[in-house]
Amino acid sequence: MINLKTFEVWFITGSQHLYGEETLNLVAEHSKAIAAGIDAAGQIPVRVVYKPTVKTTQEIYDTLVAANTAENVIGVITWMHTFSPAKMWIRGLSVLNKPLLHLHTQYNRDIPWSSIDMDFMNLNQSAHGDREFGFMVSRMRKNRKVVVGHWQDPEALAEIGAWTRAAAGWYDWQGAKFARFGDNMRFVAVTDGDKVEAELKFGFSVNSYGIGDLVALIEQVSANDIDKLVAEYQELYTMTDDLKPGGERHSSVYEAARIEIALRKFLVDGGFKGFSDTFEDLHGMVQLPGLAVQRLLADGYGFAGEGDWKTAALVRAFKVMGSGLEGGNGFMEDYTYHFAPDNSLVLGSHMLEIDASLASTKPSLEVHPLGIGGKADPARLVFNVAGGAALNASIVDMGNRFRMIVNEVEAVEPLEELPNLPVARVLWKPLPDMKTGCAAWIYAGGAHHTAYSQNLSAELIQDFTDMAGIEFLRIGKDTKLDQFRNEIRWNDAAYKL
Repeated sequence: MINLKTFEVWFITGSQHLYGEETLNLVAEHSKAIAAGIDAAGQIPVRVVYKPTVKTTQEIYDTLVAANTAENVIGVITWMHTFSPAKMWIRGLSVLNKPLLHLHTQYNRDIPWSSIDMDFMNLNQSAHGDREFGFMVSRMRKNRKVVVGHWQDPEALAEIGAWTRAAAGWYDWQGAKFARFGDNMRFVAVTDGDKVEAELKFGFSVNSYGIGDLVALIEQVSANDIDKLVAEYQELYTMTDDLKPGGERHSSVYEAARIEIALRKFLVDGGFKGFSDTFEDLHGMVQLPGLAVQRLLADGYGFAGEGDWKTAALVRAFKVMGSGLEGGNGFMEDYTYHFAPDNSLVLGSHMLEIDASLASTKPSLEVHPLGIGGKADPARLVFNVAGGAALNASIVDMGNRFRMIVNEVEAVEPLEELPNLPVARVLWKPLPDMKTGCAAWIYAGGAHHTAYSQNLSAELIQDFTDMAGIEFLRIGKDTKLDQFRNEIRWNDAAYKL
């Protein structure tokens, strides 16, 4: 699990010298209490660090420049306790390159009806101080999150916590490396895209590596290391006797372990956070890397098949953002439909590589023919994914921009047993309904590959998308197809300006 407590968000309060030292001392005291309170809240997965009150253009600039360069600082929270003339913020905001959350709150929750006086009013001016600051951020067209509510309110804390998770995912992308074994699956459009523009926009790089680089490592794996990993498989997964050491089909499991060891070494040695491959280019490998991919996904790596580097990167971001939450995040594909009039469903799966962290029960390690790729029968984990609220997300390259599409879904338990389907799988109902959800996805140009999440919300993904500065389309319980299509048209017009 990725430890989000290694990340910091700075809490920065704005004021000015107009009010005198006594007021500024109270501003600092209140700010420290708020920062400490947010930091200690269970909804907040990162550290919230108090910074001294900024009162001048230079103090603002110096603090925000320091935030830009400080290691493990993933964003800043600003709050105007008093009035802070916003022209002082122009220089600092113009250089800020970390995500920004504007907390519109005040130290006291309630108005002290019987004792309120002008001293109280001069100190507690967030109601209009934050509006002055908000104008300047809007005037500068800077993306930010605005959270309104008392700093002890659970709903406000949950919004802040979700934003910090999005900021952690965004921070993790900066300078991240993703390996691509081979190229995109031949003639496939939606999984490809502009890798140069992606690095400019998102901060991660994608480069291709010959499968021979991996095969060379596979050939170096020791028998002792393979035996140790196979023993781990036996402990973690259900296996039939013929797959265990000495069994007639054990060679398939043995080879899967060899691939996992080599692939893990390649990723670790290269400092990669994710990867993709394609079954059309695995020359020199005995079988497709199904089991290895499932286990690496469960360990936090991003992955998508057929050279789909955009989804591989998105899966990694989801894993960072969802770290510590109940449920998992992984690679998914819309595979086939159940068009029953009263209970339409999507069956999601992939050839081999559904994330082991999504399993609802102890997975079964199995070996079956694949019927694609021309390789030996590969080992894979077979399991059902639990029911419950979830979402699918896709990043697509629209030529003049990237677009994030999210469809909220309700996963359900399988209606019947699936004894002849030897892959991991999940069933879900797209929201608001099958026809609207699928049509909206197709109108939006959503891919058949997605990042599937059991613990992230559409609001959190929108925060992440705002940090990236890309288009966001949400398909959920309130989606009306005619309005959704109009939203696409308006967005197309806006991005042409």
